[in-house]
Amino acid sequence: MNIFDDLQTSLQEAADIKQGKAKASRITRHEVADVKAIRAKLDVSQSEFAEAMGTSVDTIKSWEAKRRNPTGLAAKVLATIQDNPAFYNELASH
Repeated sequence: MNIFDDLQTSLQEAADIKQGKAKASRITRHEVADVKAIRAKLDVSQSEFAEAMGTSVDTIKSWEAKRRNPTGLAAKVLATIQDNPAFYNELASH
C-alpha cells in the first residue's frame, strides 16, 4: 500500500465516523486549564500573571473569557501550575 492509499483509507474512515456509519477507535480529550481560577488561587493580578507567563494581559483576558484557549507550551505550563501552584513562584522569579 502506498501513502496515497493510506490517506484515502483514512479519509474514508473519517467520513464514515462523521456520518455515524462507524465509531471512532479512540477519542482524545484535553482538559483546558481554568486560567481565571488558577490566577485567583495564586492571588495575582492579570498583569503579574501575564509577565510570569511571558505573554500579554490581553492574552490572559482572552483565556479567562474563554475566547481563546492556551496551546503548546503555555498549555503545558498552565497544567503544571494547576497541579503544582508553587511552580508559579519559580516561574515568576525568572
